[in-house]
Amino acid sequence: MSIAVKRVYEPAAKSDGYRVLVDRIWPRGLKKEDAALDIWARELAPSTALREWFGHDPARWECFRHRYAGELDARRTFWRPLVVQAERHRVTLLYGAKDEEHNQAVALKMYLDSWIKVNGCVSA
Repeated sequence: MSIAVKRVYEPAAKSDGYRVLVDRIWPRGLKKEDAALDIWARELAPSTALREWFGHDPARWECFRHRYAGELDARRTFWRPLVVQAERHRVTLLYGAKDEEHNQAVALKMYLDSWIKVNGCVSA
């Protein structure tokens, strides 16, 4: 299993594998053709209310992760294909935020890694 996280503004690399933007809003100043995406998975982004509440405040990080995990629990049909993809190829979750440690892509990776650890592979 290979899931990575990368800022969408960084140049695409062959090693990124399957590139998935997990922002609800398109990143500022980025042309769609420059993003080199395989998919824009808006459905995996935190709700607008949660995103606005969090505001990338590190003091709210743990609570954000917990609330976001609750949202992801209800969106299994949207993230499960990424787990299947990650069984065979590298998946890179892309985000636009400036904070490289406290953003939805990092939280999503943690959520997926935890799910995989508990449940193992999906396609077996």
